Parts: sequence; C-alpha cells; structure tokens
Amino acid sequence: MPAINAPVIVLVHGAFADSASWAPVTRLLLDAGYDVRVPPVPNRSLSGDAAYIRRFAEQIDGPVLLAGHSYGGAVITVAGVADNVAGLVYVSGYALAEGESLGQLQGGFPDSDLAANLVYEPYTLPDGTDGTDVSVKIDAFPEIFAAGVPLATAQVLAVSQRPLSAIAFGEPASVAAWKTKPAWGIVSSADRTINPDVERYGYERAGLRAVTEIDAPHLVMHARPAEVARVITDAVAAL
Repeated sequence: MPAINAPVIVLVHGAFADSASWAPVTRLLLDAGYDVRVPPVPNRSLSGDAAYIRRFAEQIDGPVLLAGHSYGGAVITVAGVADNVAGLVYVSGYALAEGESLGQLQGGFPDSDLAANLVYEPYTLPDGTDGTDVSVKIDAFPEIFAAGVPLATAQVLAVSQRPLSAIAFGEPASVAAWKTKPAWGIVSSADRTINPDVERYGYERAGLRAVTEIDAPHLVMHARPAEVARVITDAVAAL
C-alpha cells in the first residue's frame, strides 16, 4: 500500500489516444490503493493543453506525480512547473527542452513508421478559420500505434482516437519542468510511432533519475501495464 502522504498520480494521455489508453495501468494502480486521476487532454495546442493540465494538478490538495505518454510527455514538461507537482514520469514520451518543439526534437532522428500513416483533416477554430487535425489511419493504427495489443482492443482504440492539432507539432515548450523536478522515463524499444532514440535522447539530456527500457510498442500501457505501473509506483516511493 502507498504511504499516507503519497502524491496523487495524474496520468496524461497523448495524441491519437484518450484517457482509455491508460485503462490497464489505471486499474492496477487503483487496485494497489493509489489515488489516481486521468483527465482528458484537449490536444489543441501545447500551451493550451499544458495550461489545462497544470490547472487540473493545482486543484488537487497535496503533491502530484504527473505521468505523460507520448505527446503527454511534452504536456507534463510544461505543466510540471506547478508548485505541487513533485515529480514526472515520461512514458514513451517527449522530454522537450525549453524553446524546443515536437518537430524540432523529432527532426534530429530518422522518421518512424508513423509519418507515412497520418491523416490530415480540417476543423474549425474559435475564430472561424480552419485548423488541421492529425490522426492515424484507422487501418494502420493496430500495427503502427498498438502492435502487441490484442487486435480487438486495438480496433476499438483506432476508431476512438483523439486527433492532435497540427499546431502542437510546431509550438515550442515555454519551460522544461525536468530542470527542477525529479523525473523518470520509459523507452518503448519496439516503438513504431516515435523513434525510440528520440525518447532516449530526451531522457539523457534531461538527466532522468532512472530510465527503463521495455520491449514493447508505443502503447506500452496496454502491452505491458504491470511494468509501467511499477515504474510509476517506484517513482511515488522515491518521492
């Protein structure tokens, strides 16, 4: 059982996913007695998404551990400067530097299989102009995003994915919380959505306390939930 003063665990989903992407890990953490929250991320812009998650964390009474998957890693990098955030866990995620965008970090490494399997569709911005939503081709989703996950589950996730606004790819991180907060990381070594070297490079640069390599696809929370939960609970114990 967690300590009485253990931080609340806030699980932050990424692009092409929603809170259900964390479901297997959420179940394990709840069963072990941890206090968990899994908020929806708008996936509209890095600054807006980070502001939303920061405010969400700040409304929790007590310390918080933020765990971010994929694009959620970029979100917690910015949101994690909230005073009550005690630590960060990156799960197959982007550990951006201050002033760096997703596109810039990815641009230093060979493309993953994701780039050729994206769909771009217009959506209406609040001012009436068009924005662009990015999602994964439904037929490619099980193999590219959720390889190793049971096909029946991957197909459901494919048709319920939450797109990411193209704006988020080019928006620089305004801060980097890992500079002042302890952080841990998981690399999905069989990742076909993000080049695993992007994850390794970001984590090494950030000087994470510990990095765990898991032979798993990008959606590691479904493929290897017990190992992901263990990294998170180890971080809680360290805090």
